[in-house]
Amino acid sequence: MEKKWWQTSVVYQIYPRSFQDSNGDGIGDLKGIINRLDYLQKLGIDVIWLSPVYKSPNDDNGYDISDYEEIMDEFGTMADMDELIATANEKGIKIVMDLVVNHTSDEHKWFIEAKKGKDNPYRDYYIWRDPVNGEVPNELKSTFSGSAWEFDEDSGQYFLHLFSKRQPDLNWENEKVREEVWQMMNYWLEKGIGGFRMDVIDLVGKLPDLGITGNGPKLHDYLKEMNQKTFGNYDVLTVGETWGATPQIAKLYSNPSRKELSMIFQFEHSALDEQEGKQKWDLKPLEINKLKEILAKWQTSLGQEGWNSLFWNNHDMPRIVSRWGNDKEYRVQSAKMFAILLHLMKGTPYIYQGEEIGMTNCPISDISEVNDIESINMYHERLALGYTKEEILYSINAKGRDNARTPIQWDVSENGGFTTGTPWLHVNPNYPEINVQNNLEDPNSVFYCYQSLIQLRKDNPIIVWGDFELIEHTEEEIFAYTRRLEGETWVVVANFSEQERMLNLPMFGECEDVIISNYPRQNVDFSNIPLKPYEAFAVRV
Repeated sequence: MEKKWWQTSVVYQIYPRSFQDSNGDGIGDLKGIINRLDYLQKLGIDVIWLSPVYKSPNDDNGYDISDYEEIMDEFGTMADMDELIATANEKGIKIVMDLVVNHTSDEHKWFIEAKKGKDNPYRDYYIWRDPVNGEVPNELKSTFSGSAWEFDEDSGQYFLHLFSKRQPDLNWENEKVREEVWQMMNYWLEKGIGGFRMDVIDLVGKLPDLGITGNGPKLHDYLKEMNQKTFGNYDVLTVGETWGATPQIAKLYSNPSRKELSMIFQFEHSALDEQEGKQKWDLKPLEINKLKEILAKWQTSLGQEGWNSLFWNNHDMPRIVSRWGNDKEYRVQSAKMFAILLHLMKGTPYIYQGEEIGMTNCPISDISEVNDIESINMYHERLALGYTKEEILYSINAKGRDNARTPIQWDVSENGGFTTGTPWLHVNPNYPEINVQNNLEDPNSVFYCYQSLIQLRKDNPIIVWGDFELIEHTEEEIFAYTRRLEGETWVVVANFSEQERMLNLPMFGECEDVIISNYPRQNVDFSNIPLKPYEAFAVRV
């Protein structure tokens, strides 16, 4: 496998609305990001994945784009964007743009034209169907609740939207649509960006009449064409968001010989606290053995035919320290445990903003406090189905997307230093305790654990290229694995529990060489060690 820069990189995701406000309007912006680049350089990351900053009416916080070549007014100007790309590049940080091309906003000029009538040249840029027996064309559902079909009074037809009804799906079978997308991607590549993160890219091959949404038969033809016409001519990182991927499907996307993408996000591990066959809101306890099995499978099954992304969090998911850790008495320990466990695996790690300081979920007590369209729609849908308000809010507090979107907590000043105005979304009230400033002043903070892990990856080829093997037959709550390369062996151990657990791996003997740990440790005697709550470490054996 030809070695690529993104295989040794660490990516940091910025959700611009919530990162840093520079002008006091309560909304994060591009100048705010520019002002914080030194902080990210100190952390050591190589890449920023920037959630959408394009022009948008904000029905789904920027994932509904009305102009791909303009910047959202609240975020700044194209001059600010150019400055961000240039300044980041000077600091050795590449900017990866969020590419949202499964759908546009209903305010995009293409859709405004398409609605003018069946004869309009843009009509076929979207997916329209006649009613069937006076009803919706079929049973397809929107991810954001309800039918995926919206009736257009003027033409008497339905258009497809797999998300909000203000996010009509593009018709990728239309060659003109694809050409428009290639042109737009090249516009950004010529500006010097470092690549694309591709929103729900597995849906662009949909065949709605057959009820096929993900992994349609033409999906990989489209991606090959995309590679050939756009980023294949540049040395960039491309990562696809693919909710239904298996390791076999992942190889189709990321095997270098196929010339599609660098890697994908796979979400198999992220559904382990959900009841099978139900929605993400229907919770069950995490089985740690299952987590070990799935992460190990992804570590070993791609071989030389693909590349892994590694992540716990993103803008759509609750914060891992609250979800599967302990965000109260063991917050720091469990935040570091998740970091050590993930960052020493094979693949490209992604850090979601605030994860590196151990930010937590922000529980709410009333639907009026919620901003996220998905949670709001679910609330009303479930109330109508007879669920209690308490049950629904319990689910939102566990899995709602606002948990990840509360503003970054920079310091102890009002609103955590995010804004001098009124923040667009509430700041977590724990900001006086959990903030960047406190992390930077404490040498044992979560921040410095992440900084160390990033540096270890740069300095040790074993992390990037070494073989992974899960260590079987430990207690369920102990997640342990080895990394091996050219005669060198590392053992990584994590106690996924707030109870002490005994570890017995006598074959590794006694080790003086502790690489990183989240409790003070000079050595490890593998013959029988009590692991403290959420203890994690890596040793060279």
